Amino acid sequence: MIPESLAKLIAEFRKLPAVGLKTATRYAYAVLEMSDSDAEEFVSAITEAKEKIKICPLCGDYTDGEVCERCMTADKSVICVVGEPKDIQAIEKIGTYNGLYHALHGSLDFRKGIGADNIRIKELMSRLDGVKEVILATNPDIGGEMTANYIAGLIKPTGIKVTRLAHGIPMGSEIEYADEMTLGKALSDRKEM
Repeated sequence: MIPESLAKLIAEFRKLPAVGLKTATRYAYAVLEMSDSDAEEFVSAITEAKEKIKICPLCGDYTDGEVCERCMTADKSVICVVGEPKDIQAIEKIGTYNGLYHALHGSLDFRKGIGADNIRIKELMSRLDGVKEVILATNPDIGGEMTANYIAGLIKPTGIKVTRLAHGIPMGSEIEYADEMTLGKALSDRKEM
């Protein structure tokens, strides 16, 4: 039997993505083993983030300002559309993209009742003035592909260039271990050398 407050702490950590019982238990014990000042800083960091961080009304990324810095300074002729704000951070690690972003906060999933009105597609369409290219960088899964195709269908008639991130076999992997979908995408998205 563990104390009720410890069980509650473990249960709260399990609410985090990809945190199972073992990891949640390790996190809970780590919190218990923190000094009081470290525990207070931990709680303070969570509270401060929840109070100060909000969604940028333009791009949908997280910000502590009225509008995120990238929306004020980036090349406004290109918008990279991603499913979630965390995808922006993945692309930013590359360090070569200078345009705007647009986080949809989800993807189409009609089985779950998530349609075009449930994600930030209208907001994207309202940002297209002066845009020359929209890069669709949604996940290469069924929802991401459906969302990308839907958005491409809306944007192409406007004359704006619509591109999609290439999909295929990752560098350093072996063809024999690639799944059929990845290998098929790599074959169909091949480029001339």
